[in-house]
Amino acid sequence: MRHSQKPLLFIDIDGVLSLFGFQSDSRPAGVWLNVEGIVHLISATASEHLQRLAEPFDLVWCSGWEEKANEHLLGALVLPNALPFLTFTAQDGAQKHWKLDAIDDHASHRPLAWVDDAHDDSCRAWASARAAPTLLVSTDPPTGLTGAHVEALERWADRLPVVDSD
Repeated sequence: MRHSQKPLLFIDIDGVLSLFGFQSDSRPAGVWLNVEGIVHLISATASEHLQRLAEPFDLVWCSGWEEKANEHLLGALVLPNALPFLTFTAQDGAQKHWKLDAIDDHASHRPLAWVDDAHDDSCRAWASARAAPTLLVSTDPPTGLTGAHVEALERWADRLPVVDSD
């Protein structure tokens, strides 16, 4: 029997699913969610987008929320199961993005896509240098993850070669 692993999809929350920076008179559609005293506007399309992306990808929280993502978002986003999440460690004087070590550790050699609103030059250099296929999808915090992003991610995943996992 032929087995293959789905590519990983690392998902940030703030600026991707939780929207901010929009004009008060043009608030996007969404639901307000109080997370430990901080109010977040969760995009009205976040649940639908994640459910679509769960087909071609293995989803992983890639956010400073860490384990709190499942605690606060599982019901709000109508996700069937808790997602794995990354835990980040402090990086003294690092010249690279603070999420890269945790992503590398979790992904190993698997293909991955990473959706975030704060990719920097170190992220782009890292993605270019990876041996496995890697896609960075940058979002704008007032709009977050859009249907166009989802379609681009689905197309990218469809083009990946199937590899035996044995």
